[in-house]
Amino acid sequence: MRVGVLGGGQLGRMLALAGYPLGLTFRFLDPSPEACAGQVGELRVGSFQDPQALEGFAQGLDLVTYEFENVPVEAARFLAQRLPVYPPPKALEVAQDRLAEKTFMRGLGVPTPPFQPVDTLEELEEALEGVGLPALLKTRRGGYDGKGQALVRTPEEAREAFLALGGRGLLLEGFVPFDREVSLLGVRGREGEVAFYPLVENRHQGGILRLSLAPAPGLSPGLQAKAEGYLGRALEALGYVGVLAVEFFQVGEELLFNEMAPRVHNSGHWTIEGAETSQFENHLRALLGLPLGSTAPRGVSAMANLIGLKPDFARVLALPGAHLHWYGKAVRPGRKVGHITLRREGWEALEADLPRLLDLAEG
Repeated sequence: MRVGVLGGGQLGRMLALAGYPLGLTFRFLDPSPEACAGQVGELRVGSFQDPQALEGFAQGLDLVTYEFENVPVEAARFLAQRLPVYPPPKALEVAQDRLAEKTFMRGLGVPTPPFQPVDTLEELEEALEGVGLPALLKTRRGGYDGKGQALVRTPEEAREAFLALGGRGLLLEGFVPFDREVSLLGVRGREGEVAFYPLVENRHQGGILRLSLAPAPGLSPGLQAKAEGYLGRALEALGYVGVLAVEFFQVGEELLFNEMAPRVHNSGHWTIEGAETSQFENHLRALLGLPLGSTAPRGVSAMANLIGLKPDFARVLALPGAHLHWYGKAVRPGRKVGHITLRREGWEALEADLPRLLDLAEG
């Protein structure tokens, strides 16, 4: 079975590493000849918008998936006319537009922060009245890791951000004084079977995920059930196949939808060592129509991203229970180049070693 992956980054790389024990082979399509997934599978270099490149990529494949959500929807639909593409292109279409995804989730009865579209200065003034301040002004498309958005506290800051962000195709979203940010990964198979991982607490710095704690400490059964209910509605409505990640703001015992990613997700990297079945293997099981694996955690885990630096491998591996994943990418400021996962049997033991983990991750 040969699986095609649109995108050749670290998520594609980890999909391949999870798929080889299942007897799978992989081909990646990426515009960059330096895409790190090319170190573990066949890499085709080409544009996602080039029909000839897509045709060549599709030859001999059994199915196609994607490892980042900014793949052009047209490319996914082009390939879907020739072979199975999972998750469905509709999920890409919804996730690529912040207005579309929030409207979609609100339509399913999932709470969201207040929001309004903004395409003109007049609409900005209306949105400021409707949403209030402080607020986040965001581009509707293309933003990730904190890019394409600005926190505004006054009408003057809002107008400046409006111009800085391009003056159209924007969304004003009410700022939520949340307790913490959490995410949930769910996986849905071809026949509709569904499994969920535990809610994870995520800590960001500069808009980039720095640390995930799994399961989220102090998690109530009611909150887990609520998150599964919200995500389950989205999986069903999209006719989804594969892993879907949803990020929430936790406010007391309520969850407000923030954004979704129709793919395996950074906040699920802990599952490689910290769950019975990793998100990567379960994504592939779903695509292939195989039974889904157990999502039960193995103790508790912390995952720290390596951002813009290469750690001392020996120091990392000297920490008992630590697992290093290096992506084989050139080191640049602000770039995710690897991660470290630390496992312990209980939260107190993990918390005691968190400072050491973060010290290693920060070089």
